[in-house]
Amino acid sequence: MSSKPAVLVTGADLAPQALALLGDYEVVYAGKTPQPDDLATLARQHNPVAIIVRYGGVTPQIMDAAPALKVISKHGSGTDTIDKAAAAERKIQVTAAVGANAAAVAEQSLALTLACAKSLVKLNERMHAGHWDKATHKSIELSGRTIGLIGLGAIGRKFARMVDALDMRVLGFDPFAKDLPSYIKPADLDTIWREADVISLHCPLTADNRKLLNAQTLAKCKKGVIVVNTARGGLIDEPALLAAIQSGQVAMAGLDSFAVEPFVVPHIFQGEPRIVLSPHIGGVTSDAYVNMGVAAARNTLAALKR
Repeated sequence: MSSKPAVLVTGADLAPQALALLGDYEVVYAGKTPQPDDLATLARQHNPVAIIVRYGGVTPQIMDAAPALKVISKHGSGTDTIDKAAAAERKIQVTAAVGANAAAVAEQSLALTLACAKSLVKLNERMHAGHWDKATHKSIELSGRTIGLIGLGAIGRKFARMVDALDMRVLGFDPFAKDLPSYIKPADLDTIWREADVISLHCPLTADNRKLLNAQTLAKCKKGVIVVNTARGGLIDEPALLAAIQSGQVAMAGLDSFAVEPFVVPHIFQGEPRIVLSPHIGGVTSDAYVNMGVAAARNTLAALKR
């Protein structure tokens, strides 16, 4: 066993640039799909001073298995998989790599929005099957339409710049946001439900906003709205969204996150042509991998030096 203090990574790897920063520590990897029991076992075995969270979550049991634990550092921006109340009780600091993957996730939001508005997946499949639908297909033009953004952190603001460049009217809801740029018009949720042609989610998942998009809120939306989610799957009541799509209340949805991950097969969204799916890879680019790893490592070191 190494004489160096341990850093446990809930994943199979870290960017070399991040590892270089952690040279004074023994880095222990938990593998690609770490389960809570596995993490608790590794925590008991290595007693890490820090956990860098890539996949899965950190429970009180895992924290208690590592008495030396001082910091839990998220390799990304969402900390909802970490029991922050339990960490606070144990005086364990929780940090996040805020903004490190903002460009990547905002680009995925844009890609899903365009894929829905332009029916890219369906048209691609039709073309490969030998069809030429020019005479019958009409796409949605986003210019001049209204998009409602829920959550105006680094990702939401980055995406707002992109859709503003498309000449969309940008409504934004975030009770914690300050100093918004002029192209984001602050709005409450009822205004977004009523006026948005596209709704895109960019907020963390909390007890208060779980299933924010549900049968009742979707019914308040404009008929034919497009829904995009690159944040957390728990923000959407999935059966309610499917029903709204099947009824035509929601025209299309582009989803990069799901209530249960990895995606459980069979899933109710499978085979629905009006839902474009991706496996929570919005923040997974080569650049974001480095940015998030370096930020997580730096946050870890900063906490350990206190």
